[in-house]
Amino acid sequence: MAGIVTQGVVPAGSGRLLFQPRRLCWVHFGRTRLLAKLTTYEHVVTIANVSPQLITRFKDVTADGAILEVLIWKVPKPVPPTDHGYKYRAVYVVDGVRTVGFDNERGKGDHCHPDGVEVPYAFTGVDQLIDDFIAAVATRRTP
Repeated sequence: MAGIVTQGVVPAGSGRLLFQPRRLCWVHFGRTRLLAKLTTYEHVVTIANVSPQLITRFKDVTADGAILEVLIWKVPKPVPPTDHGYKYRAVYVVDGVRTVGFDNERGKGDHCHPDGVEVPYAFTGVDQLIDDFIAAVATRRTP
């Protein structure tokens, strides 16, 4: 088996890999060749495969057939071009048509869809997002 070998330690529950390499070696069929000696004795590397955490998931179909759905994830890296660590979507659908929507799509950032028009949205936090979504839906609900 061939590969790069370094010395390292993963502290329990830290989510970080601490390397203290003395040498970097290439291993090939049991023989080892020294490729380089590193002058820096300590490096910190973040493990990239951290899973997103579900914050909330809610879906309801009202008596008149409208659909309300909210899905919010805490993600390890922000969704470009946003700088916060959340991926979300909130939608209110009436008769198969999106009446209100809030989301942060990759490449578009935070935005909302009031009555089919896409406009920028200033995301300040999960609680404010839910409040804004409820207010937008309330103004469009028929009594």
